[in-house]
Amino acid sequence: MSFFPKITFQYEVEEYLTKVFRNNELITALGTQEAENKYQSLLSHLSHPPGFTTVRVNTHLASVKHVKKLLFEEIQKQFKGLRIPVLEHPKLQDILLIPVIGPRRDLKKHTSEVIVGAQCGYAVLRGAHVYVPGIVSTSRFVKAGDLVSVYSDIEGKCKRGAKEFDGVKVFLGNGISELSRSEIFSSSGPLKGLGIRMIEPVYLSPSFDNVLPSHLFLQNLPSVVVSHILNPQPGEKILDMCAAPGGKTTHLATLMHDQGEVVAMDKIANKVKKIEQNAELLQLNCIKAFCYDGTKALSVEKREDKQETVLLFTSLFSELLCHGGSMSHALELEVVHVIMNCFIFYSFAVKLLKPGGVLVYSTCTITLSENEEQVAWALKTFPCLQLHPQEPHVGGEGMKGAGLSLDQLKLLQRFDPSAVTLQGMDITSLQDSREDELISLANKDCIGFFIAKFIKSNSK
Repeated sequence: MSFFPKITFQYEVEEYLTKVFRNNELITALGTQEAENKYQSLLSHLSHPPGFTTVRVNTHLASVKHVKKLLFEEIQKQFKGLRIPVLEHPKLQDILLIPVIGPRRDLKKHTSEVIVGAQCGYAVLRGAHVYVPGIVSTSRFVKAGDLVSVYSDIEGKCKRGAKEFDGVKVFLGNGISELSRSEIFSSSGPLKGLGIRMIEPVYLSPSFDNVLPSHLFLQNLPSVVVSHILNPQPGEKILDMCAAPGGKTTHLATLMHDQGEVVAMDKIANKVKKIEQNAELLQLNCIKAFCYDGTKALSVEKREDKQETVLLFTSLFSELLCHGGSMSHALELEVVHVIMNCFIFYSFAVKLLKPGGVLVYSTCTITLSENEEQVAWALKTFPCLQLHPQEPHVGGEGMKGAGLSLDQLKLLQRFDPSAVTLQGMDITSLQDSREDELISLANKDCIGFFIAKFIKSNSK
């Protein structure tokens, strides 16, 4: 049963998505009603957080068993003795899964309200506190120490600094304000720091603020799968063409035992700085981060900072980061189309890749245009690319509608939130569930994601 309103989009986006999920191939395979049911289920899932929090253990510094013990103790402390299990994944042996309890329907709502943006709201649903930059509005007389109810403005219509808001909002839980209204909306300096400390979130998920920062990395389950599929070896040179904020980059370096070279590129300087900060925090030295457009990396080029791009790699990891499931209503069609055109990345990736090398293409989107259609285009345009089986394979097969064969679809991995029935998790149901059932649920109840793996043949 859905706890939040089903996510809605602007008309143009809604029209675009309905065409995708009601395409002829899909309707022929499933039938009109089943295709419609899957689409409506997807819209419901996009407004809810995944059923599990996934953290990747930095095995460069500590064992999974050791970190699991420390994390279990930390969660018990945060949840005041509540025994929430920490699960090891049998196929992804460097991640830990924590079931999310909720939604909790018996929370009392307070008179004083705080409205946050959709992005901040989604973070709160996944265990975060509310930081000042995410606050859009508060009630008139909010003071430090007040109990407040926190809501997400899912349509993006609340005006900053408003004293009340009657638009569409989603209840996220209750917290204690760390600042007064005047301090939150002060114009004397940059907005920063903790604004609301959540004490009764609708979804009970551990906070990872300063929790084992060198040993854990918050990362969605499908994102962890990507690096395991590439399976980098010590001594190799890997290219991440769109690397920020560095989750997969640091994972690759860890799997390589920090031996070899991971070249990470991103066009935005602040994002490159974040990659470098994460590498330093996790004590990984084989990462070289460049503020550079990955599509212009074909020639060795000396730059003012004396960094060099590298021409050829043993393996190439190409990742295109796109918007996945969130509670945001304000997704515009232009955004969909901007992230749709990935052709240029393929063109440069194929040229950079050595024969016999591996190209892993992944997105955190759910449409055909960014996913299966890109694969179909790449196979047609570059005969040297061959789809290859993925290991581990924990997601579903590809989606019909791009003209790919059934055998080709089975080689792809699509993580489809609508593939699992939307359900809450309470302590009783958690205690009654077997570990293998929880792992199976975690594989499905996650963000929308897509992965394709190619091998470049020796023939040109």
